[in-house]
Amino acid sequence: QTVSATPKDVEEAVKTAIEYKVELKNTEIAFFGGSFTAIEREYMLSLLTAAKHFLDTYKFKGIRVSTRPDCITEDILLTLKNYGVTAIELGTQSMCDDVLLANRRGHSADDVRKASKLIKEYGFELGLQMMTGLYKSDFEKDMQTALEIIKIKPDTVRIYPTVVLKNTHLGFLQEKGEYIAPTAEETAPFCAKLLEMFEKENIKVIKLGLHSSETVEGDMIGGAYHPAFRELCEGYIYLQKMLEKLKGKDKKQSYVIFVSKKALSKAKGQQKRNEKALKSQGFCCIIKGKENLQNFEVEVVIE
Repeated sequence: QTVSATPKDVEEAVKTAIEYKVELKNTEIAFFGGSFTAIEREYMLSLLTAAKHFLDTYKFKGIRVSTRPDCITEDILLTLKNYGVTAIELGTQSMCDDVLLANRRGHSADDVRKASKLIKEYGFELGLQMMTGLYKSDFEKDMQTALEIIKIKPDTVRIYPTVVLKNTHLGFLQEKGEYIAPTAEETAPFCAKLLEMFEKENIKVIKLGLHSSETVEGDMIGGAYHPAFRELCEGYIYLQKMLEKLKGKDKKQSYVIFVSKKALSKAKGQQKRNEKALKSQGFCCIIKGKENLQNFEVEVVIE
C-alpha cells in the first residue's frame, strides 16, 4: 500500500532540501512515481500550489513532473506553465506498438510523438523514459525505440532495463516460462551502446537503471537490476575503448592506459573486471588516472 503525497509533504520535503543547503538555482522540485497529469485535477493543483510557493520564494530552478504520453493536452500544458512547471517527462517505454500492446501500456507510439511535439511547442524541457527488455521486445526493437527517440530530439532520456517483480503480470509470464527478461550482464553492453548514441546526439542520459530499493531487491524475480548499473555500462564502454587502442599492438610489451582521474574506478571496472578482461586477452596493462582527459578518452603508452 502507498499513501498519496499531500501539500504538507511537499512543504516538508522542500524545507528539508533548503536546510541541507542545496544549490537552489540548479535544483528542481519534482513529482515522480505516477502519472502526474492523470491524477484528479484539484489534487494536482494543490500539489503544484505548494511547490510554486517555494519556487517563487526561494528561486528554485523549476518544477519537473512525469506523466503518460496520452495524458497531455494543450489545456494541461497551459495549467502546468501557469504553475511554474519547466520540465515534463513521458513514460514512453517503447516506440513499437506491438510491445506497448503486449505490456498493456494503454498508449501508442504516435501518442508519444504528438505529446512530445506539444510539450516542445509550449517551451518545456522534454524528457523521455524508455525501457529495455520488455515482454515481446528484443534488443533490435529496443534499438528501434532509441532511434525513434533520437528523431524526437528530447532534452533528456532515462533508460530503465526491465526488472520483473513477483505478483505482477510480467512475473506471472516469467513463472510460466512465456517471458524471460534479459539479465544485467546481458543488458549492460546494449545499454552502453544507447548511452553513447544519446550523448553523441547531445541528449543527456539522466538515469540509467533503477534506484536501489527494498521493493526492487526484495521482490525481484528476474530482469536487469544492479545497484550500480550505469557504472557497469560505463565500464563496458571503457573496455571497448581500451581494446580499440590496443588492437594490433605487441602483446609482449607492457602498457599504461591513461583515463580521466575522475573515471579511474569506472575504467578499471567493478571488482577490476576490465583489468582482468585485458589480461585474459593477453595484454599486460596498468590503468592510471591523468589530468585533462575527457570522459571515455583513453591513451595507451608503452610502459
